[in-house]
Amino acid sequence: MSSTANKENNPPSRTAIKLGKRARDASSLEDHRKQSRVDPLIHYGRHFGRTIRTFYRMQPLVKNGITRNMQLEAGRISEADLSQSELSEHKIYLQLLNLVPGLEERLSVGSDNESFYVADTITKGIDSARADDTKSLKSVIVDWITPQGGVLTPPIQRNVKTDRGFYHPRTGELLCPVNLDWNDPKIRRDLSGGHLVPSGDLWPRFLYQGYEYDPSNPWVGLLRSSLLVYAFKHVFTSPSSVTNKGASRATRSCNARIHGMKAVTIPSIAYIATQVRFGLSSQASFSRADRMSDSEYFYNLVIELLEDPEEEAEVDDLLMWWNREIFPTYVSDGRTIHQDSVISKIKERRRLMQLQAAADDSLAGGSGGSDP
Repeated sequence: MSSTANKENNPPSRTAIKLGKRARDASSLEDHRKQSRVDPLIHYGRHFGRTIRTFYRMQPLVKNGITRNMQLEAGRISEADLSQSELSEHKIYLQLLNLVPGLEERLSVGSDNESFYVADTITKGIDSARADDTKSLKSVIVDWITPQGGVLTPPIQRNVKTDRGFYHPRTGELLCPVNLDWNDPKIRRDLSGGHLVPSGDLWPRFLYQGYEYDPSNPWVGLLRSSLLVYAFKHVFTSPSSVTNKGASRATRSCNARIHGMKAVTIPSIAYIATQVRFGLSSQASFSRADRMSDSEYFYNLVIELLEDPEEEAEVDDLLMWWNREIFPTYVSDGRTIHQDSVISKIKERRRLMQLQAAADDSLAGGSGGSDP
């Protein structure tokens, strides 16, 4: 009797069918788990893009960083020998090493293929974070620019951007460069008609607190708008923290907490400003090479200003303001403790005890005489 006949005469039992189904389900589950395992470098790349650099060529950064580190450690060169651009790149490379545990050792003992893989994977993380943030901000930004208790006229679609930018009075006003008058009909026509395309160095009004620009002092209110704060919270401390007075109702750790972020960084402010600028625009897709949005140029100029040593006083004040808005506990060390507080009383008591002990030691030393 053939094996086929045996199968026909002896069909598999229900138990065998169940066992076979369980085996297939287990195999399918394992395949799913394998696919869902994401290289940790992706997660570090996402944070790198948001807080260190979002427009950066990772391949040369990693390749040059490995070579430069070896030369520095061997004493062949010193940081004083580096050009300004090399020094800037080196600092970014060190930030990358500090962000990813064990990366320095991994790169130092790895092959060229390993360094290529690291750079490529981090780039994927950068790109995925930027794409996710662009997508999520596109919708919620409509709520943030809608007058409280009012409506936008005409309405703005949440998932389509063709009616934004200089085609809409609200987004157009917010995007209009501060050196131009949005109330001038000719300016409006030129902007909406594409005859006037602001480059990345003509900064928009939405960057300013209250959307008010003072030409006599351009620092006043710069990068302090509520729109920027909302977007920063949405990306870094959860969407729920935007409308919940800073407190997050999220059940999962936010991006900031996952990576131990306790203070804003200059690039993170530039990143959010770039994202909001794009979210208000009518551009459909985010591209670093897009001359219409000029996003990379805009982003780099914000960082250039905030990293300028000559602007240190204004930047320090700006960063303190941001940290109060986003990470209130950051400034707790700098707060003055009330003199009537328990901790002040304890410290004062300890200080008096130490003074008394020092006085007693001094008296004891002075009363002792030499032998006759």
